[in-house]
Amino acid sequence: MSADPSLHFLRPGTLQLGAPPPLALYVHLPWCLKKCPYCDFNSHAAPDALPEAQYLDALRADLEAALPLVWGRRVGSVFIGGGTPSLFSPAGIDRLLADIRARLPLEPGAEITLEANPGTFERDRFRAFRAAGVTRLSVGVQSFDDAALRRIGRVHDAAQARAAVAEAAAAFDTFNIDLMYALPGQTLDGLAADLDAALAFAPPHLSIYHLTLEPNTAFATAPPALPDEDLASDMLDLIVARTAATGLQRYEVSAFARPGHRCRHNLNYWAFGDYLGLGAGAHGKLSFPHRVLRQVRWREPAAYMRQALAGQAVSNQHEVARRDLPFEFMLGGLRLREGFDLEDFRQRTGLPLSVLATTLESARRRGLIEPLSDADPGRVRPTAHGFDFLSDLQALFLPPDRPGDDQAP
Repeated sequence: MSADPSLHFLRPGTLQLGAPPPLALYVHLPWCLKKCPYCDFNSHAAPDALPEAQYLDALRADLEAALPLVWGRRVGSVFIGGGTPSLFSPAGIDRLLADIRARLPLEPGAEITLEANPGTFERDRFRAFRAAGVTRLSVGVQSFDDAALRRIGRVHDAAQARAAVAEAAAAFDTFNIDLMYALPGQTLDGLAADLDAALAFAPPHLSIYHLTLEPNTAFATAPPALPDEDLASDMLDLIVARTAATGLQRYEVSAFARPGHRCRHNLNYWAFGDYLGLGAGAHGKLSFPHRVLRQVRWREPAAYMRQALAGQAVSNQHEVARRDLPFEFMLGGLRLREGFDLEDFRQRTGLPLSVLATTLESARRRGLIEPLSDADPGRVRPTAHGFDFLSDLQALFLPPDRPGDDQAP
């Protein structure tokens, strides 16, 4: 292979892609205070002495090795996720962002998000993250109920959650509250109380996720009793009604925002944009004129640091098969309430629209997507029914011999 890895991916291939899609940057900081029993992310309980400086060195080396793959492209958003990124010091986040700015051109007004948990909250800490260059804070509250927080293994209590959100609201123009519903033992009244607590802060953005039992988690090994499907459906109806009543628009399956406060980074994911992933276990997706590439970094933090500092942060990568591109595109595009443009599908997959014709017609007959309108003939939108049965809608685009339960992006 050439010393310049980008040359390999510029060779002729089976696709003819349009202009490169927008590019984002994801940075994974893998440590948290304690692993939650429902969490299947690449997160690890933090050691007594967090190797912050060494990990930042590894991220810088990782970025420098990846630069030939994104040379000349501007970055529209940066998302620092985890784990619990707010375990890192504000000085460490300042150094990370300085390293990024010195090596990648950020668009003017680029969105820079940091995930934070109330268990790591200290007064003025969030303001220090803002001073470091973070523009958007996402606070992982999950619930404002002490009993519910204990049942899902969170390290913070309701008072810490309220204090953290209040600090976020004071420090940031745009912030997000993360909530979960269908928790063990949760009632409709319990969810209503959580919504009351969250909406009292007038959040610009609210993310609400249904608790699911994921493989290889503590909850999968010892499942708690969860609300049944009917109750969970009633909970979602309550969420949709209450958020709409306070001016939050449901623009994605699990995301609600006031005008001007949608998460630009996540919108890029859902629109099949590109993203460079740095950090332990980080995933990335990059487009070239004739192929779409997915990358994964080494998962275990010590191995990642060692390999990144040696210039080998990527543990594996593969070209997305032509036959898988429609499904991969639909995993994100159909999550959006406003849907997607057919021209974006053509540009970002390099495939003709004819590959969708039969499946789109089947989805319309089932009432899962709206008929194309004369006013906007090139836009595909899920119906309310399609939104409620999103997995069924997305599965229609699986290759014929691919198992329906293999739907991970």
